Amino acid sequence: MRVLITGGAGFIGSHLADRFLSEGHQVVVMDNLLTGTTDNIAHLNGRPDFSFVRHDVTNYIYLAGGLDAVLHFASPASPVDYLRFPIQTLKVGALGTHNALGLAMAKNARFLLASTSEVYGDPLVHPQPEDYWGNVNPVGMRGVYDEAKRFAEALTMAYHRYHGVDTRIVRIFNTFGPRMRLNDGRAVPNFITQALRGEPLTVYGDGSQTRSIVYIGDEVEGIYRLLMCEAAEAAEPVNIGSPFEMTVLELAELIRELTGSRSPLEHRPLPADDPKVRRAEIGRAQALLGWSPLVPAREGLLKTIADFRRRLA
Repeated sequence: MRVLITGGAGFIGSHLADRFLSEGHQVVVMDNLLTGTTDNIAHLNGRPDFSFVRHDVTNYIYLAGGLDAVLHFASPASPVDYLRFPIQTLKVGALGTHNALGLAMAKNARFLLASTSEVYGDPLVHPQPEDYWGNVNPVGMRGVYDEAKRFAEALTMAYHRYHGVDTRIVRIFNTFGPRMRLNDGRAVPNFITQALRGEPLTVYGDGSQTRSIVYIGDEVEGIYRLLMCEAAEAAEPVNIGSPFEMTVLELAELIRELTGSRSPLEHRPLPADDPKVRRAEIGRAQALLGWSPLVPAREGLLKTIADFRRRLA
């Protein structure tokens, strides 16, 4: 296949590029580098089956030649980023998704939208199944990301139903691993960077809020299987995340242990609309894709810490 990955110079997008290339496919990465970096794909330069196009997908997308799949991963994905780039986040969720869907339709390509567990907001149902509609504040600070992804899902389903585009929607839960930005702003990279630098680990609120973290290798495997799945039900959203949750405080303590750090914990006020609980209900992924996460949090964190340690040296 020949596939296009928008946002492919980002954390998850670059790992997806590696996976598709390892399976013998051709990959085109498109990114405007707002939050991505060519460092993530530098090891692919010079390969005949790989190309990079610097482009903002909120503008019309032109790509010569055939395409078999479009994977739309372009978007700021960390609260630090979408609070800094609120308009760009809304535009890539709306205009970018529209342009990427238009390209998929023109090329008769399968389309996969990278959505997020944030569509569930601060959930009133736990764990979160795909048929839960969510509890989102549309005018809150986080609404620029939450509502951009909810709109993107609605647009994707509209193209599927009205234009007959072959679509997939993956709801990605908290993913971590090598290549995350050191200053990403989310819990895992924050804690690792702070621990390795001997800085206080910043815990927001009392740390009792929960997250279910999934290693990048498991996340990419689930996304790959979803794209390749031929079942009609694959057009419905699918959670790809971990069914095992831990508190933010437990995560901080685990990272402090694994890094050998003596950094103290520093509590700060909980940001507005920060989800109190988050855990993926993955029954659909298990039944449809035969997928479950395999890498334990401790093992994945050790690999991530080694990557961060190398880059911080």
